[in-house]
Amino acid sequence: MPLLWETIDHVTEGSFWDDSRPNAFRLPDLDISELEILFSVAAASDWSSTKGGGRHGSYINKPEKIRLMGRAYNREIMLSTIKKTLPDMIKAILALDSSVLDIDQVENLIKLYPTKEEIEMLKNYTGDKEMLGKCEQFFMELIKVPRIESKLWVYAFKINFFKKVSDLEENLKIANGAVREVKASVKLAEIMLTMLTLDNGFALNQGTSQGSAIDFKLEILLKFSDNRARNDKRTLMHDLCQLLAEKKPELLDFYKDFVKLEKASKIQLKAVADGMQVLCEDLEKVDQELHASETEFYKVLKTFLDDAEAKMGSLVSSYTNARRFADSLSRYFGANPATCPFEKVTQILVTFVKMFKKTREENKKQGDAEKENLHAERGNLRVHEGQDIMCVQ
Repeated sequence: MPLLWETIDHVTEGSFWDDSRPNAFRLPDLDISELEILFSVAAASDWSSTKGGGRHGSYINKPEKIRLMGRAYNREIMLSTIKKTLPDMIKAILALDSSVLDIDQVENLIKLYPTKEEIEMLKNYTGDKEMLGKCEQFFMELIKVPRIESKLWVYAFKINFFKKVSDLEENLKIANGAVREVKASVKLAEIMLTMLTLDNGFALNQGTSQGSAIDFKLEILLKFSDNRARNDKRTLMHDLCQLLAEKKPELLDFYKDFVKLEKASKIQLKAVADGMQVLCEDLEKVDQELHASETEFYKVLKTFLDDAEAKMGSLVSSYTNARRFADSLSRYFGANPATCPFEKVTQILVTFVKMFKKTREENKKQGDAEKENLHAERGNLRVHEGQDIMCVQ
């Protein structure tokens, strides 16, 4: 073992180690051979124990777990997030008990499920099960449940089904509510008639064989912000807001009639129909699993399927009524539902409300500025009149 001072290649002049300086310390004459032997043995002992050779070493080689599945470590991490025992999981799946596992946990189990090749290796394994990794041990027991992969899919579908149906129903309720609000708004109707009086260039037809008639195009609501005066500062929307403020101020808050309109403008009824179609197709898959299931699971699945089909029938009926009601909103404005559907109508109305609010605020700011200017002019006039009086005196 090299000594500390034997490893020093260069001694700085005047340092503690410089034996040429006055009163330099001298190394004591000690027999350290025993220490060298003692510490060299200890070091060798520590080294051998770390390699597994020592009985009292801090590291003891353990037999490595047998891995039959890919990404086993990642799978084990995800499995560890499910704080349920395997028997409890299996019991919940067979009972379709959605209170035990949430949708994220079930979908993770589906993602982690072994491939066909991995299942074969698990089934053919004849060694000590304790030598397998946790992931392999978990799925070795899970795959013993008949058609467990299909049951996991049904379990996930059941958890999602009622939530999805509820969301679709809520969208239909919002759409129906928006149609009622718009058609029942007397204030909006009066504003639309007022808009026609401001500019007779907007599709005005009178004296037909049907008598006096007015054809109001929905797009007029948006064009009022496009038609500008010669100074390019005011639009017909400014004139409309000003007229209402002066003659019919009770109409200015017409948009308060529309509680559900903005939410409804974000709903695509076609998307609702597509969502229903997907649910119907998935229910057919559930029915296929029903006929392939064993007796106990058949009873549980049959109960769910009956409830789901009844719920689906109610949803289809609600959609049919909502679709018809939504088309009536287009016709209310004299539009064709095929070319101007519910989605377009609600988006136009929402845009009109935003432009109306913005223009009304601009009119208010302009009015306040004019009042301030008038007040300042009057103040200046008084000052000049006072100065003139002083001059006369």
